[in-house]
Amino acid sequence: MSQRIEDYALIGDCETAALVGRNGSIDWLCWPAFDSDACFAAILGTRRNGRWLIAPGEEATRTSRRYLGNTLILETRFETRSGIVELIDFMPPRGKASDIVRLVRGVSGTVKLRMELVIRFGFGVDIPWVRRCKDGSLLAVAGQDMTVLRTPIETRGEDLTTVAEFEVKAGETVPFVLTYGPSHLDPPAPIDPEIALQETEKFWQDWCSRCTRDGEYHDLIMRSLITLKALTFDPTGGIVAAPTTSLPEKLGGSRNWDYRFCWLRDATFTLLALMNSGYTEEASAWHNWLLRAAAGSPANMQIMYGIWGQRRLLEWEAGWLDGYEGAKPVRIGNAAHAQLQLDVYGELIDAFHQSRMAKLKLDDESWALECAVLNHLAEVWDHPDNGIWERRGEPKHYVFSKVMTWVAFDRGIKSAETFGFKAPLLHWRALREAIHRDVCNKGFDAEENAFVESYGSKLLDASVLLLPAVGFLPAEDPRIRGTIAAVEKHLMRDGFVLRHDPREVSEEKQPIEGAFLACTLWLADAHVLSGDLGTAQALFDRVAALANDVGLLAEEYDSVAGRQTGNFPQALTHIALINTAHNLSAARQGSEKPAMQRAK
Repeated sequence: MSQRIEDYALIGDCETAALVGRNGSIDWLCWPAFDSDACFAAILGTRRNGRWLIAPGEEATRTSRRYLGNTLILETRFETRSGIVELIDFMPPRGKASDIVRLVRGVSGTVKLRMELVIRFGFGVDIPWVRRCKDGSLLAVAGQDMTVLRTPIETRGEDLTTVAEFEVKAGETVPFVLTYGPSHLDPPAPIDPEIALQETEKFWQDWCSRCTRDGEYHDLIMRSLITLKALTFDPTGGIVAAPTTSLPEKLGGSRNWDYRFCWLRDATFTLLALMNSGYTEEASAWHNWLLRAAAGSPANMQIMYGIWGQRRLLEWEAGWLDGYEGAKPVRIGNAAHAQLQLDVYGELIDAFHQSRMAKLKLDDESWALECAVLNHLAEVWDHPDNGIWERRGEPKHYVFSKVMTWVAFDRGIKSAETFGFKAPLLHWRALREAIHRDVCNKGFDAEENAFVESYGSKLLDASVLLLPAVGFLPAEDPRIRGTIAAVEKHLMRDGFVLRHDPREVSEEKQPIEGAFLACTLWLADAHVLSGDLGTAQALFDRVAALANDVGLLAEEYDSVAGRQTGNFPQALTHIALINTAHNLSAARQGSEKPAMQRAK
């Protein structure tokens, strides 16, 4: 039986990440980078598609786990009739090679354990050639990939699996280190696992000490910030939406997408989360990634890019993988990268404006790029697009897309006025007014008293909750109040917000997915701006309560099954949690504007 998505915890080295199950099995890892092929893919198939299990040979009477303080070092505690052991899992910050360190520590009694290592490169299909080296290490090679296992425990081959049985007594520690390297080079040098543990702990403690937020929600914010840092590709500053692909939005369904890429749409939310927490260095790195990725012709700007800024993210299906709990297909790559989604232009310009307002040092070419983007947007803002939710049907005039084109010109105007940049302000102001009028005339349904998903539609869309946050209309405007009420009437299920209107789906009247957690937090933000802090707090608490035992959240929540769904952990969910926590704190402290009020 597969583990629930929330039964996993995250470890990583800021270039890739692995998911460790509550049962002691690493079931997902792409090596050497987030967007590489997986060598452990059991979460999307079976154990034969790659995993690394270390667990007691007998059934555990109790299993608990935690991160060691403010770190990404995972401790899983197994209690058995024979004794207690702790499994310490972590990935040291990347040196010359990438390592996974697993330390088995005896706490009491004597516990028998079993280790099973199934390496399958190429997303669970390529069986490596395994041989033992003179120093006792185990070398596995397939194509370009190589791993080296080092441990003092005797291992053997069994049914294309490396296995070992061993005992750990109280006070003893048994180390396992698995290291990745390119197959054409010599095997990577060994590391000292205990020194690596100390250095990893210091790395995370030093990083966390830079957080400027304290008081309310500190622990919650800190765990989300650590998760965001873990999803950052350190060489470039790009932040992946999630470290996984094809964990289903609906259990057993086909809406399974690859999230191991960087979305421009998350730009401003990410910058606010980092800057409001004191992480200006990371915010600058993210901004610089945005600048490099979007460089070139604005007409060719994509909604997402690879971690290095790659543009071709071709989508294909790994047909040999059965999918998480049978949810097929398993997709690698993401065809949505080629869609027109007009809202990303607004996110880009808004991110640059927020960076300037926060006094981040920007590249001299930033303004030239922004002007080129706005010149292009002036020609295409009134075109239909695929929208924020990346619909794969016919393009429409999505309301949120149009609003974000308004944001693009609004922030361009504000940057020019504030910083004295040369710009065609009369033209931009005229376009800003024209877009605002267009949205209010065609995107607002008077009968529903709400902004709708797209022009001429009667259906709603959770993205309209962001209209007051981006400054399109004030929260006290009757049209915004009506929109919030309509969302709560039609898009709420069991206290959470669906991103799509359930009235659009088939006769079964069942939503096509679970509740999108970031949308519930957007509703909380709208209530903060409206001054209803009680409702906002209740929504925030409801989402926070869904975090698993180590503080991680997926993309969505299936309230019927009582389970997290979608790719995991999800950067946007954690970013929204950070920002809503900041907004609630700022509102209680009487700040003039909450953190997400971006029209500055």
